Amino acid sequence: MSSESQPILGVPTNIITGFLGVGKTSAILNLMANKPENERWAVLVNEFGEIGVDGSLVQGQQSEEQQVFIREVPGGCMCCAAGLPMQIALNQLLNEAKPDRLLIEPTGLGHPKEVLQVLSTDHYRQVLSLQKNITLVDARKLADERYTQHDTFNQQIAIADTVVGNKLDLYQEGDTQKLEAYVAQVGRPNTKVVFAQHGVIPFAEFEGETTIHEHPPHHHHHASDKPLASDMPMPESGMLKATNSGEGFQSVGWRFSPEKVFDRRKLIPLLVELEVERMKAVFITGDGIYGYNLTPDGLQEVELDDCAESRIELIADSIDEHFEAKLLSCELA
Repeated sequence: MSSESQPILGVPTNIITGFLGVGKTSAILNLMANKPENERWAVLVNEFGEIGVDGSLVQGQQSEEQQVFIREVPGGCMCCAAGLPMQIALNQLLNEAKPDRLLIEPTGLGHPKEVLQVLSTDHYRQVLSLQKNITLVDARKLADERYTQHDTFNQQIAIADTVVGNKLDLYQEGDTQKLEAYVAQVGRPNTKVVFAQHGVIPFAEFEGETTIHEHPPHHHHHASDKPLASDMPMPESGMLKATNSGEGFQSVGWRFSPEKVFDRRKLIPLLVELEVERMKAVFITGDGIYGYNLTPDGLQEVELDDCAESRIELIADSIDEHFEAKLLSCELA
Protein backbone atom coordinates (compact mmCIF):
# COMPACT_ATOMS: atom_id res chain seq x y z
CA MET A 1 0.00 0.00 0.00
CA SER A 2 1.42 3.40 -0.95
CA SER A 3 1.95 6.16 1.61
CA GLU A 4 -0.61 8.22 -0.31
CA SER A 5 -3.39 5.85 0.74
CA GLN A 6 -2.25 5.29 4.31
CA PRO A 7 -4.80 6.57 6.84
CA ILE A 8 -3.81 9.58 8.94
CA LEU A 9 -3.86 8.46 12.56
CA GLY A 10 -2.83 9.89 15.91
CA VAL A 11 -1.13 13.09 14.73
CA PRO A 12 0.33 14.84 17.82
CA THR A 13 -1.54 18.16 17.97
CA ASN A 14 -0.89 21.25 20.08
CA ILE A 15 -3.08 24.33 20.44
CA ILE A 16 -0.90 27.40 20.99
CA THR A 17 -3.03 30.31 22.12
CA GLY A 18 -2.72 33.69 23.78
CA PHE A 19 -4.01 37.24 23.48
CA LEU A 20 -3.01 39.77 20.82
CA GLY A 21 0.69 40.52 20.52
CA VAL A 22 1.87 38.01 23.12
CA GLY A 23 4.25 36.19 20.75
CA LYS A 24 2.38 33.11 19.49
CA THR A 25 3.78 33.28 15.97
CA SER A 26 7.31 33.81 17.32
CA ALA A 27 6.88 30.73 19.50
CA ILE A 28 5.79 28.66 16.49
CA LEU A 29 8.72 29.92 14.40
CA ASN A 30 11.11 29.00 17.21
CA LEU A 31 9.59 25.54 17.40
CA MET A 32 9.91 25.02 13.66
CA ALA A 33 13.52 26.16 13.70
CA ASN A 34 14.24 23.11 15.87
CA LYS A 35 12.01 20.67 13.99
CA PRO A 36 13.62 17.27 13.34
CA GLU A 37 14.71 17.27 9.70
CA ASN A 38 12.95 14.01 8.93
CA GLU A 39 9.55 15.18 10.22
CA ARG A 40 6.71 16.86 8.35
CA TRP A 41 4.91 19.54 10.36
CA ALA A 42 1.64 21.31 9.64
CA VAL A 43 0.53 24.69 11.00
CA LEU A 44 -3.06 25.94 11.00
CA VAL A 45 -3.15 29.70 11.63
CA ASN A 46 -6.29 31.67 12.44
CA GLU A 47 -6.51 35.46 12.24
CA PHE A 48 -9.07 37.97 13.46
CA GLY A 49 -8.77 40.12 10.34
CA GLU A 50 -9.97 39.11 6.88
CA ILE A 51 -6.76 39.82 4.97
CA GLY A 52 -4.53 37.19 6.57
CA VAL A 53 -0.86 38.02 7.19
CA ASP A 54 0.46 35.36 9.58
CA GLY A 55 0.54 32.70 6.87
CA SER A 56 2.74 34.90 4.68
CA LEU A 57 5.03 35.73 7.61
CA VAL A 58 5.53 32.07 8.47
CA GLN A 59 5.82 30.88 4.87
CA GLY A 60 8.40 33.58 4.22
CA GLN A 61 10.66 31.93 6.80
CA GLN A 62 9.68 28.27 6.29
CA SER A 63 8.79 26.29 3.20
CA GLU A 64 7.39 22.99 2.05
CA GLU A 65 10.94 22.08 1.01
CA GLN A 66 11.66 22.16 4.75
CA GLN A 67 8.62 19.93 5.23
CA VAL A 68 6.53 22.64 6.88
CA PHE A 69 2.99 23.07 5.55
CA ILE A 70 0.87 26.09 6.45
CA ARG A 71 -2.78 26.93 5.98
CA GLU A 72 -4.54 30.08 7.10
CA VAL A 73 -8.11 30.71 8.30
CA PRO A 74 -8.68 34.49 8.34
CA GLY A 75 -11.81 36.36 9.31
CA GLY A 76 -12.33 35.82 13.04
CA CYS A 77 -12.83 32.72 15.19
CA MET A 78 -11.99 29.76 12.98
CA CYS A 79 -14.98 27.84 14.34
CA CYS A 80 -17.64 30.35 13.39
CA ALA A 81 -16.30 32.93 10.95
CA ALA A 82 -17.70 31.43 7.76
CA GLY A 83 -19.58 28.19 8.22
CA LEU A 84 -17.07 25.44 8.97
CA PRO A 85 -13.76 27.01 7.90
CA MET A 86 -11.68 25.24 10.52
CA GLN A 87 -12.77 21.74 9.55
CA ILE A 88 -12.37 22.46 5.84
CA ALA A 89 -8.91 24.00 6.22
CA LEU A 90 -7.78 21.34 8.69
CA ASN A 91 -8.90 18.46 6.50
CA GLN A 92 -7.15 19.95 3.48
CA LEU A 93 -3.99 20.56 5.49
CA LEU A 94 -3.89 17.04 6.91
CA ASN A 95 -4.44 15.46 3.49
CA GLU A 96 -1.76 17.62 1.89
CA ALA A 97 0.88 17.47 4.61
CA LYS A 98 0.31 14.04 6.20
CA PRO A 99 2.15 15.56 9.15
CA ASP A 100 4.12 14.11 12.02
CA ARG A 101 2.92 17.05 14.16
CA LEU A 102 0.16 19.65 13.90
CA LEU A 103 0.30 23.11 15.51
CA ILE A 104 -2.88 25.18 15.73
CA GLU A 105 -2.72 28.91 16.46
CA PRO A 106 -6.19 30.40 17.09
CA THR A 107 -6.59 34.14 16.77
CA GLY A 108 -5.81 36.09 19.93
CA LEU A 109 -9.47 37.15 19.96
CA GLY A 110 -10.90 33.71 19.17
CA HIS A 111 -12.51 31.01 21.27
CA PRO A 112 -9.96 28.33 22.17
CA LYS A 113 -12.54 26.31 24.08
CA GLU A 114 -14.62 25.91 20.92
CA VAL A 115 -11.52 25.00 18.91
CA LEU A 116 -10.81 22.26 21.43
CA GLN A 117 -14.42 21.09 21.18
CA VAL A 118 -14.18 20.76 17.40
CA LEU A 119 -10.96 18.76 17.69
CA SER A 120 -12.71 16.44 20.17
CA THR A 121 -15.44 15.38 17.74
CA ASP A 122 -15.68 11.78 16.56
CA HIS A 123 -14.30 12.79 13.17
CA TYR A 124 -10.91 13.71 14.66
CA ARG A 125 -10.81 11.28 17.58
CA GLN A 126 -8.54 8.80 15.77
CA VAL A 127 -6.91 11.27 13.40
CA LEU A 128 -5.47 13.56 16.08
CA SER A 129 -3.73 12.92 19.38
CA LEU A 130 -4.41 16.05 21.43
CA GLN A 131 -1.24 17.06 23.23
CA LYS A 132 -0.66 19.84 25.76
CA ASN A 133 -2.46 23.14 25.23
CA ILE A 134 -0.01 26.03 25.56
CA THR A 135 -1.21 29.54 26.43
CA LEU A 136 1.18 32.47 26.21
CA VAL A 137 0.52 35.39 28.57
CA ASP A 138 2.30 38.70 29.07
CA ALA A 139 2.16 39.07 32.85
CA ARG A 140 2.35 42.85 32.57
CA LYS A 141 -1.16 42.86 31.08
CA LEU A 142 -2.64 41.68 34.38
CA ALA A 143 -2.63 45.33 35.46
CA ASP A 144 -5.00 46.18 32.58
CA GLU A 145 -8.71 45.45 33.09
CA ARG A 146 -9.22 45.27 29.32
CA TYR A 147 -7.44 41.94 29.61
CA THR A 148 -8.47 40.55 32.99
CA GLN A 149 -12.14 41.32 32.32
CA HIS A 150 -12.03 39.94 28.78
CA ASP A 151 -13.70 36.54 28.50
CA THR A 152 -11.32 35.33 25.79
CA PHE A 153 -8.22 36.22 27.82
CA ASN A 154 -9.51 34.22 30.77
CA GLN A 155 -10.72 31.34 28.61
CA GLN A 156 -7.24 31.03 27.11
CA ILE A 157 -5.84 30.46 30.59
CA ALA A 158 -8.68 28.12 31.56
CA ILE A 159 -7.96 25.66 28.71
CA ALA A 160 -4.18 25.62 29.26
CA ASP A 161 -2.15 22.66 30.41
CA THR A 162 0.81 25.04 30.57
CA VAL A 163 0.81 28.84 30.78
CA VAL A 164 3.96 30.46 29.43
CA GLY A 165 4.75 33.89 30.85
CA ASN A 166 6.35 35.28 27.71
CA LYS A 167 8.48 38.45 27.40
CA LEU A 168 10.08 37.72 30.78
CA ASP A 169 12.91 40.12 29.98
CA LEU A 170 10.43 43.03 30.11
CA TYR A 171 8.83 42.19 33.46
CA GLN A 172 9.05 44.27 36.62
CA GLU A 173 9.63 42.81 40.07
CA GLY A 174 6.58 40.86 41.21
CA ASP A 175 5.14 40.22 37.73
CA THR A 176 5.98 36.51 37.78
CA GLN A 177 4.28 36.02 41.14
CA LYS A 178 1.20 37.92 39.93
CA LEU A 179 0.88 35.60 36.94
CA GLU A 180 1.26 32.48 39.05
CA ALA A 181 -1.45 33.75 41.41
CA TYR A 182 -3.78 34.67 38.53
CA VAL A 183 -3.38 31.27 36.89
CA ALA A 184 -4.14 29.59 40.21
CA GLN A 185 -7.34 31.64 40.35
CA VAL A 186 -8.52 31.34 36.72
CA GLY A 187 -6.85 28.18 35.43
CA ARG A 188 -7.51 24.51 36.04
CA PRO A 189 -5.98 22.83 39.10
CA ASN A 190 -2.30 21.95 38.61
CA THR A 191 -1.89 24.19 35.56
CA LYS A 192 1.85 24.53 35.03
CA VAL A 193 3.40 28.01 34.76
CA VAL A 194 6.77 28.56 33.07
CA PHE A 195 8.48 31.69 31.78
CA ALA A 196 10.15 32.49 28.47
CA GLN A 197 11.76 35.24 26.43
CA HIS A 198 11.06 35.86 22.73
CA GLY A 199 8.78 32.82 22.52
CA VAL A 200 11.61 30.33 23.11
CA ILE A 201 9.84 27.42 24.83
CA PRO A 202 11.48 24.01 25.40
CA PHE A 203 9.90 21.36 23.19
CA ALA A 204 9.34 19.17 26.26
CA GLU A 205 6.55 21.57 27.30
CA PHE A 206 4.56 20.50 24.22
CA GLU A 207 4.90 16.77 24.75
CA GLY A 208 2.34 14.63 26.53
CA GLU A 209 -1.43 14.33 26.28
CA THR A 210 -3.63 17.22 27.30
CA THR A 211 -5.57 16.97 30.54
CA ILE A 212 -8.21 19.35 29.19
CA HIS A 213 -11.21 17.69 27.59
CA GLU A 214 -14.22 19.46 26.14
CA HIS A 215 -17.46 17.90 24.97
CA PRO A 216 -18.02 18.24 21.22
CA PRO A 217 -20.37 21.09 20.28
CA HIS A 218 -23.91 20.49 19.14
CA HIS A 219 -23.95 23.61 16.98
CA HIS A 220 -21.25 26.22 16.75
CA HIS A 221 -21.11 27.89 13.42
CA HIS A 222 -22.74 30.74 11.65
CA ALA A 223 -22.95 30.05 7.96
CA SER A 224 -22.06 32.94 5.70
CA ASP A 225 -21.85 33.22 1.95
CA LYS A 226 -19.69 36.32 2.17
CA PRO A 227 -16.26 35.63 0.63
CA LEU A 228 -13.27 36.58 2.72
CA ALA A 229 -11.03 39.36 1.46
CA SER A 230 -8.06 36.99 1.51
CA ASP A 231 -9.77 34.86 -1.17
CA MET A 232 -11.20 37.59 -3.40
CA PRO A 233 -9.61 38.38 -6.77
CA MET A 234 -7.49 41.51 -6.84
CA PRO A 235 -9.37 44.45 -8.40
CA GLU A 236 -7.88 46.43 -11.27
CA SER A 237 -6.85 49.16 -8.83
CA GLY A 238 -4.33 46.73 -7.34
CA MET A 239 -5.64 47.30 -3.79
CA LEU A 240 -8.27 45.57 -1.69
CA LYS A 241 -9.41 46.70 1.77
CA ALA A 242 -11.35 44.75 4.41
CA THR A 243 -12.60 45.46 7.92
CA ASN A 244 -13.82 43.33 10.81
CA SER A 245 -14.97 43.98 14.37
CA GLY A 246 -15.76 42.02 17.49
CA GLU A 247 -14.60 41.20 21.01
CA GLY A 248 -14.15 44.95 21.63
CA PHE A 249 -11.64 45.46 18.80
CA GLN A 250 -11.62 46.56 15.17
CA SER A 251 -9.42 45.33 12.36
CA VAL A 252 -8.65 46.85 8.99
CA GLY A 253 -6.40 45.33 6.38
CA TRP A 254 -5.17 45.87 2.85
CA ARG A 255 -3.88 43.64 0.07
CA PHE A 256 -1.75 45.06 -2.73
CA SER A 257 -0.94 43.50 -6.08
CA PRO A 258 2.70 42.34 -6.41
CA GLU A 259 3.35 45.08 -8.97
CA LYS A 260 3.05 47.65 -6.20
CA VAL A 261 6.46 48.15 -4.60
CA PHE A 262 6.95 50.16 -1.42
CA ASP A 263 9.68 52.45 -0.13
CA ARG A 264 11.09 50.77 2.97
CA ARG A 265 12.58 54.03 4.26
CA LYS A 266 9.11 55.59 4.32
CA LEU A 267 7.32 52.49 5.61
CA ILE A 268 9.32 51.98 8.78
CA PRO A 269 8.68 55.41 10.39
CA LEU A 270 4.99 55.14 9.44
CA LEU A 271 4.64 51.73 11.08
CA VAL A 272 6.62 52.70 14.18
CA GLU A 273 4.24 55.59 14.89
CA LEU A 274 1.10 53.44 14.79
CA GLU A 275 -0.92 53.34 18.01
CA VAL A 276 -2.54 49.92 17.72
CA GLU A 277 -2.88 46.74 19.72
CA ARG A 278 -1.14 44.82 16.97
CA MET A 279 0.02 45.29 13.39
CA LYS A 280 1.37 42.60 11.09
CA ALA A 281 2.48 43.08 7.51
CA VAL A 282 4.49 41.74 4.62
CA PHE A 283 5.74 44.23 2.05
CA ILE A 284 7.45 43.98 -1.30
CA THR A 285 9.90 46.89 -1.13
CA GLY A 286 12.64 48.31 -3.28
CA ASP A 287 15.11 46.70 -0.87
CA GLY A 288 13.52 43.24 -0.88
CA ILE A 289 10.66 41.49 0.92
CA TYR A 290 10.15 42.23 4.61
CA GLY A 291 7.79 41.14 7.36
CA TYR A 292 6.71 43.45 10.18
CA ASN A 293 5.18 42.85 13.60
CA LEU A 294 4.23 45.78 15.83
CA THR A 295 3.09 45.46 19.43
CA PRO A 296 3.21 48.01 22.27
CA ASP A 297 6.77 46.75 22.87
CA GLY A 298 7.99 47.96 19.48
CA LEU A 299 8.41 47.09 15.80
CA GLN A 300 10.12 43.94 14.59
CA GLU A 301 11.37 43.59 11.02
CA VAL A 302 12.51 40.37 9.36
CA GLU A 303 13.67 39.77 5.81
CA LEU A 304 11.60 37.14 4.00
CA ASP A 305 12.48 34.80 1.17
CA ASP A 306 9.26 35.30 -0.74
CA CYS A 307 5.64 36.46 -0.66
CA ALA A 308 2.85 36.56 -3.22
CA GLU A 309 1.77 40.14 -2.50
CA SER A 310 2.01 42.92 0.08
CA ARG A 311 -0.45 42.73 2.97
CA ILE A 312 -1.00 44.66 6.19
CA GLU A 313 -3.50 44.28 9.02
CA LEU A 314 -4.15 46.52 12.04
CA ILE A 315 -6.08 45.60 15.19
CA ALA A 316 -6.97 48.34 17.66
CA ASP A 317 -9.74 49.93 19.70
CA SER A 318 -10.06 52.45 16.87
CA ILE A 319 -8.27 52.91 13.55
CA ASP A 320 -6.78 56.15 12.18
CA GLU A 321 -8.96 57.05 9.19
CA HIS A 322 -6.02 58.78 7.50
CA PHE A 323 -3.70 55.77 7.64
CA GLU A 324 -4.59 54.50 4.17
CA ALA A 325 -3.50 57.75 2.52
CA LYS A 326 -0.26 57.70 4.49
CA LEU A 327 0.35 54.10 3.46
CA LEU A 328 -0.26 54.79 -0.22
CA SER A 329 2.24 57.64 -0.06
CA CYS A 330 4.91 55.00 0.69
CA GLU A 331 4.49 53.37 -2.72
CA LEU A 332 7.44 53.80 -5.05
CA ALA A 333 6.62 55.72 -8.20
